[in-house]
This record gives sequence, C-alpha cells and structure tokens, in this order.
Amino acid sequence: MKEVLLNLGLKKFPVKVPTSTETLAMGKVPLLFNPEQKIRHSLANPIDCPPLRTLVEQKLKADPEAKAVVVISDSTRPVPYSGKSGILYPIIDEMVQAGLKPSQIRVLVATGTHRPMKEEELKDMIDPRVFSLGLEIINHNSRNPEELVSIGKTELGGEILLSRYYVECDLKILTGLVESHFMAGASGGRKSICPGLLAEESTYILHSGPVLASPNARDLVLEGNPVHEEALRVARMAGCDMIVNVTLDSKYRLTEVFSGHLESAHLAAFSKLKSYAAIPFEEEYDLVIGHTGFVGVNHYQAAKGALTCLPLLKEDAICILAGCHTDTDPVGSTNYKRMIRLLSEKGPEKFVETILAPSWSFIPDQWEAQMWARLFRKIAPDNLIYCTSDIPEESFSWIPGRDARTMISDAEDLRDLVEKSIDWAYKKLCLSLGREPLIAYLPDGPYGIPVKEE
Repeated sequence: MKEVLLNLGLKKFPVKVPTSTETLAMGKVPLLFNPEQKIRHSLANPIDCPPLRTLVEQKLKADPEAKAVVVISDSTRPVPYSGKSGILYPIIDEMVQAGLKPSQIRVLVATGTHRPMKEEELKDMIDPRVFSLGLEIINHNSRNPEELVSIGKTELGGEILLSRYYVECDLKILTGLVESHFMAGASGGRKSICPGLLAEESTYILHSGPVLASPNARDLVLEGNPVHEEALRVARMAGCDMIVNVTLDSKYRLTEVFSGHLESAHLAAFSKLKSYAAIPFEEEYDLVIGHTGFVGVNHYQAAKGALTCLPLLKEDAICILAGCHTDTDPVGSTNYKRMIRLLSEKGPEKFVETILAPSWSFIPDQWEAQMWARLFRKIAPDNLIYCTSDIPEESFSWIPGRDARTMISDAEDLRDLVEKSIDWAYKKLCLSLGREPLIAYLPDGPYGIPVKEE
C-alpha cells in the first residue's frame, strides 16, 4: 500500500491505496509571485481592450454619474477575492483612483440559479477593504421578475431575461475562474453572464436535453460546444467592457491573471488552462478513485467529479467518489431531487429518452441529472461507490449509486470510509477478474481532465 492525498477543498487527508495505483495528476504550473502587482499590471495592460482606468475615464466623460458593476462568482468557485492574491480590491481601487465614487460602484454576485449568499458567507469570501468602502453588494435573483429585464432572443429562440442590476450599469466588469467545465468546456468569461445573471427560465434552452446531448458539451471543449456558443451569444448581447479572469493550480493558488476583451482574454486563459489541466491517458481502468473537490458542496455539484472519472472507466469498472458536502442541503434543490429520483427509477437510457422527447416539459436542474446519466450509461449504478458522511443514508434509496456506508458499517470517519471502500473494491475486482485490477487515482478531482491520447 501507499499513501495519496485526498483534497476535498475544506477537508484534506491522506488515504492508503494499492501500490499499483497510477496517479493521474494535472501538470505542474508556476505560481504567480507578487500577485497584487501582477493583477494591477494586467488591469493596466489588458488583452484587446483599453486599460481599466481609461475605461472609467471614458464613461465618466460621457456621464459624470455613470454607474459601474463588478460581477463576482459565488462561493461554489474558489476565485481569490481576498488575501494577497485577491483580484476584487485592486479592480475597485483602480476604478476609484480613476474617479468613480464608491457609491457609483456595485458588486453583483452571479449566483445563476444557486441560492443567494448569506452576509457572513460574503464576508468570508470578499476582501474586508471592499466592505469598508460601503459598496452596494447584491445577490442575483434568477426568480424575481422585478429584478430582470429582456435583452432579446438568441438563435436558439429563447427570450433572454437578465439582471437589471447589470444591464442598467454603464461600465461592466466580469470576474471569474477559468477551470474545466463538464458542460461548457470551461468556466469564466461569458459564463459570468450566462448563466450567472440569467433568469431561471432563460437557462432552460442552455441546459436543455438536446443541447446537453451533444458529445461536444464536455470538459475542455469550446469549438462546436453548443453550451459555450449559446452562452457567448448571450454575453455579446448583454455587453461587457472587461473581464478579469484567473487560473489556479490544483491547490487553488493563483497561476495567472487575464484581463481584457470578453473573448480574447478568455481564450488566452483557456489556452493556459489546457496546458496543464488536460491529463493524457492511453487505457481504461478497472477501478477509478476520484473526488468532488472544492466545488462539491452537495450531490448536485458532485456530478462534476463523477464525470471527470468517466473517460477512464471500463464498462464493468468500479468508481469510488469521495465528497465533503457543506451546503445547507447536501443533496440539492427540490427539482434536482425530483430529477435524480426519476433517473434512479427509469435508468439512464429511459431517462434520457424521456427528457429528449418533444412532449417533455423542461424542469430546472434536470441538466445535472442528465450528466449523472452519462456516467450510468457506462457503468451500473451499483458500481459507483459514494463515500460521504453528509448525505442521509435513507436518501440513497432514491439516489443512484451505492452508499459506501452500507458496505462499511464500522468506518470511524470519512478517511476510514474511503480506505475501506478502496480495499473492498480491490478485493472484489481481484476475485472477479482473476488478476490485479488496473487502478487510477485522480488527485485533482473535477479539475484535472483525462484526455485520451489519439
């Protein structure tokens, strides 16, 4: 046996795995030293757009009372908004230095369809210097029609309702993290607007069954990805003066800052991401051990970790997935529970047939259940061993997959549960295969993406 580190974001601990286990990790990438200096340099020397101070001066010349909005991600993304690598205070300070009063600047949290962030959560995430300026900080609410305005329709036909707190501002700045995304190819850039600031019903086409059925709606693919393309169309309609996006390493440390034009700066960040997030592999494995990472605050978000394992799995393989779910509901929304129950009842093939049928009425959060269906179309639900202490045991009567606690009744903690699950799967596979199984461990969870070598 040997030890590997299991890093779940808020929890990390070593676990023992069989000696033959291959660790498939992201490439190493240099950290960004003197981060605040580099952040300010990026704001003064952006890609394909004027410096931030120039943008502010232009808006104030046109209207001395001009309003600015800085869009930030919610707590499901480890964007550095405080500390030495924090990007938010330098952005706002540059805007103030260029002549904007704090009362002319608002911070808008792009929650998408997620729940609003609480005040204490915002204070934990945002640099205290930002709070000391007395800025207006608003959670986007995708379900309140009074806070939404129409900006037209896209080629796919849906009306785009967007946060009025964004649309009504004169200067629009987007911030975010560019990491791999299992539907849109990569996060960041246009995703701060779409789906970050959309009305719930405007997300339906973006997340519809037919769109997500595309084989290009997957990690590290932008070209031909219908989710990316629709999000970009919406973001162009909404307008954006500058993005400030970052890339991080596997320990959530800053590796680069990309400021500039919505598309050019995002593509530059995406190129950087691919250079170390793509993990080449040649063969599939009998046992794959993964985890849900920082983003896996609940079962809904855990799908990202599961789909990362998918390319590595043989059809009769076992997947062990570990998660630390800190959200108020460790499973997800009422709609998500309804859809995951439907997936469990129908099985993956019938489930996908159902949501692709013309008669199907779209249900919010069905998209994440559709992603889980991708996994279960390759391996049987019982071959997913789910290791967590946060989801109630009775929930696994309708959540597809096997609760590790039903096999390991004497586990002392999450670490013990993971280790004993690995041992159980290893022995089972040795017996059924008549040989030692091929085992892979993904230390980066949903952030390192296996890409099969051609």
